[in-house]
Amino acid sequence: MDTNRSSRPATDRVLLAGPDRWCERIRPKLAADDALSVRAVSTAEQAIARATDRRADVDCVVAAHRLDGTTGLELLSNLRSRGVAAAFVLAPDDGTESLASEAIAAGVADYVPTDADPADLRRRCREAVERRDEERRRSAKADQFESFFATPDQFTAVLDTDGTVVRVNRGALGVLGTDESSVLGKRFWGLPWTGTDDSHRDLQRAVHRARRGEYAEFEAGLPDGAGDVRFEFTVRPVTDDADEVVRLVVEGREVAERVRLEEELRESEELHRVTLNNMTDTVLVTDDDGEFTYVCPNVHFIFGYSAEQIHDLGTIDALLGEDLFDRERLDSEGVLTNIECTATDEDGREHTLLVNVRRVSIQGGTTLYSCRDITKRKQRERALTQLHQTSRSLLYAETKPEIADRIVSDAASILPSAAAAVYQFDREENVLYPTAVSDEFDQLLGSLPDLRLDRGTVVSRAFVEDETRTCEDDPSDPTGRQQALLSSCSDYVAVPLADHGVFVAAAADDETFDEVGEEVAELLAATTEAAFDRVERESELRERDRTLQRQNERLSQLNRVNEFIREIDQALVGAESREKIEADVCERLTADDRFRFAWIGETATLNQTLRPRAWAGDEQGYLDSVPLEFGPDADTLEPSVRAADDREATLVSNVAEHLRTGTWCKEAVSRDFQSVLSIPLVYDDVLFGTLNVYADRPDAFDEMVRSVLRELGDTVASAINAVQRKEALRSDTVVELEYRISDPSAVLQRLASETGGSLKVEGDVVRDDGTTLVFAIVEGAELDRVVASVEEFVGIVDAEPIRETDDGGLVGLRVRGDFVTTVLADHGAVLRRMRATPDGLSLTVDVPDSVTTRSIDEVVSNTYDGAEPVAQREQTRALDTKGRPGRLLDDLTERQLEVAQMAYHAGFFDSKRDVTGRDVASMLDISHTAFYDHVRRIQRKLFGSLFENRSRPTKVE
Repeated sequence: MDTNRSSRPATDRVLLAGPDRWCERIRPKLAADDALSVRAVSTAEQAIARATDRRADVDCVVAAHRLDGTTGLELLSNLRSRGVAAAFVLAPDDGTESLASEAIAAGVADYVPTDADPADLRRRCREAVERRDEERRRSAKADQFESFFATPDQFTAVLDTDGTVVRVNRGALGVLGTDESSVLGKRFWGLPWTGTDDSHRDLQRAVHRARRGEYAEFEAGLPDGAGDVRFEFTVRPVTDDADEVVRLVVEGREVAERVRLEEELRESEELHRVTLNNMTDTVLVTDDDGEFTYVCPNVHFIFGYSAEQIHDLGTIDALLGEDLFDRERLDSEGVLTNIECTATDEDGREHTLLVNVRRVSIQGGTTLYSCRDITKRKQRERALTQLHQTSRSLLYAETKPEIADRIVSDAASILPSAAAAVYQFDREENVLYPTAVSDEFDQLLGSLPDLRLDRGTVVSRAFVEDETRTCEDDPSDPTGRQQALLSSCSDYVAVPLADHGVFVAAAADDETFDEVGEEVAELLAATTEAAFDRVERESELRERDRTLQRQNERLSQLNRVNEFIREIDQALVGAESREKIEADVCERLTADDRFRFAWIGETATLNQTLRPRAWAGDEQGYLDSVPLEFGPDADTLEPSVRAADDREATLVSNVAEHLRTGTWCKEAVSRDFQSVLSIPLVYDDVLFGTLNVYADRPDAFDEMVRSVLRELGDTVASAINAVQRKEALRSDTVVELEYRISDPSAVLQRLASETGGSLKVEGDVVRDDGTTLVFAIVEGAELDRVVASVEEFVGIVDAEPIRETDDGGLVGLRVRGDFVTTVLADHGAVLRRMRATPDGLSLTVDVPDSVTTRSIDEVVSNTYDGAEPVAQREQTRALDTKGRPGRLLDDLTERQLEVAQMAYHAGFFDSKRDVTGRDVASMLDISHTAFYDHVRRIQRKLFGSLFENRSRPTKVE
């Protein structure tokens, strides 16, 4: 069977390469055969790309003679140069004998004109593919034989069926010591073999047997300079497709190879003997009566006896005990494995053995015993079982001392003949202290001391270095402290417990820790460390749960606080008077039993009394029963008075704790006011009053609530100030307050003192850079001197001369931050006049009747030291035609207001002006075009404020 053919696809893949018309004629002829899969391309370039594509895997290329500026034979050459081995068939439209000869010479698989019979065309394409496959198979076989034939250390020859040598390899020529010409053509048995005539007949018989199709073997010698060399030969037949023998192949190897194998066998036997002598397992062989027929040399590893002593025991029963296994079962199964038993060695120590028993027949022996000592494994298993039980019990331990006590109590059963102790690390004192000590340890070493981290003892050294320490690791200690600690121990193991401490196991009575003991001690320490870790994690989790619970409670409280804060904010937005603000705040604070009682008071009569303005909740006559006067003993004052006096929030967490300090406490407790928080209502350093909240439980105001209520106090103060400013804009009655100020630190008074003149404030503009431009008329001093003096003032950024007169002129002073006019405006007051002389300042302020004069007194006092009120007069303020003062100023931008004031004070609008727009623009540091643009916008807004929405006359019919 053609194995290559059967492994190929069921259809042969054919690629047509030729012009479109040629493809249309030939493609139907090939496509009619289901065994052919046909694809077509029209150019040589496409044919090359398709044939070299590994995914396409073309079996046969059928090409036209002429295509795409080239020929089919040139396409064949290009494909072969690219390693394409597909069968190639040339199918010209008009073939000739010369073209056919040229195609055959070029190596085409076949030459078939397009007008040939379609069936013949299909058949010849299939045959071309089959010939290509056959050539591949022959080539592969030839390559394999050549590889085999070229083996240099092997004698190989090819014979004709009559025994004539037709080919030999280099290995054979080297053995024969001759060249190829001296060997070829001779009969194989005629080569220079050594030996008798029988040897030559053996050669002939082997060749004749191979010619009949059999494999034959023989041994023969060849001459060598030092003597004969013997070879082992194999002769095998080679058949053709008809299964006829056509050649014979002779393979030979030197007999020395067999000798080498025998030597390797002897070495292998020696290796087994060495292995038996040194392996820890013991092998014994007995006869049917149990008497020893073989004892391996390493028997002393387990039993301590020599091989002779084992033989002297007589039978296997004396060594392993009687009834070790069921002999009938051994007879039926042939082998019994993993039989566990105990045996006593020469020194009386008991060993646990794992025995395998097998039926054999070796030199009189019938039963083979293979014994393995599993004593340490059993010890480890017992220790691990107990350790598992200890680990399970530790799951219920809740503290580290409880864990340490359980560990040292179980260590005796886990580590026989061992005393145990657990040291814990104290992070605050940086010492290791004994948490739990077994009775055996206490008897062995007495009371254990605390240990510093100086690595002077094996315990501290194990902890600091985070390494297990044993007696072998620390054979000596120059300090003597280590021996002093473990002087009575024959052996010890100290295992660190990470950051928790150290586990110590000690042995007495000349006992020692073997590798199993050390391993189990480390496992016990690892169990202890894991339990300590668990307790710490659980403690952290419990603390985290408590923290989360507190946070949840705080969040719930915060949500409740935020809820009424939102309600208060909404009430403040809609409030139109101070009374409405104060009433709404008190009502919201006491709604839904949030707090028991709330009220707002303001200072009166020169800060000597706090007067209630609004309240809500369960007041029960409290405000009439407690004194609200200011006094020298702050501890006895009601919290609202103390908050007003100190201007800081005052908290009384538990009123009952202060019953002996003030009369207000008794009144508060009798009304179930258990805690109090009073918050000053301050805006821009001006005190409007206090907000006072009372709760019916102690510690009702935690840090979060206090923070929220303090912010609420700021919001309420700001809202009161804002509503007073709105009322001030609508008020037509004002109180004119006049002040005399002697404050050498005031910049205007200092400037007047420096120059010897006086300065009168004409107006001001707040600029975008955070400064305020103040326009001042200078009298009695040169304008240049005033400008020059400003350079020494920190509070004045710069000065700009605007208009000069004989007695002084107008100057623009750019001061840092807000000027007093801005502060007064924030509180609803308007600066009417302000004059600075070397002797002091005079200040006149218009205060609407909606604003308390006390708050303006505070503004002036906070701004200037030594402010003294000298006059207070009621005035009626004129309104504009729309009833809204200052409407134009509200329409102007800050820049437009600055330009308007600079132009006005510079005299730009005077009828006989000597100041141009370019001059004013230069003062403002802008272009004259921008200046005139600002002036036009200002004029348009001015006329708009005069004429927009004016009453139209009624039309008379």
